[in-house]
Amino acid sequence: QVQLVESGGGLVQAGGSLRLSCAASGSIFSINAMGWYRQAPGKQRELVAAITSDDSTNYSDSVKGRFTISRDNGKNTVYLQMNSLKPEDTAVYYCNADYLDYGLGLHDYWGQGTQVTVSS
Repeated sequence: QVQLVESGGGLVQAGGSLRLSCAASGSIFSINAMGWYRQAPGKQRELVAAITSDDSTNYSDSVKGRFTISRDNGKNTVYLQMNSLKPEDTAVYYCNADYLDYGLGLHDYWGQGTQVTVSS
């Protein structure tokens, strides 16, 4: 079994910062990529940022220059530093991991989500 434990969400005023963390544990041989997605009420889930095992990153245009994704491979943990937050960043943020199990089976797994609320 695999677990993705997210933390760091909360309520912040516009212009403020938050740092999300997501730690993966369980039957994981290696993680190919980890990412953060978000879903606002009434909207589809969208990619925020992703990072591969060789530290290649990809960002949504809406967060470029404000958010930074990073990872600690030794801890199977991914971080999302969110600066200059805007009310439109309000959403449930989900961690995602694309990983290989010990049988080299490929899996895609989601965390339970953490709420980020930005007040104006």
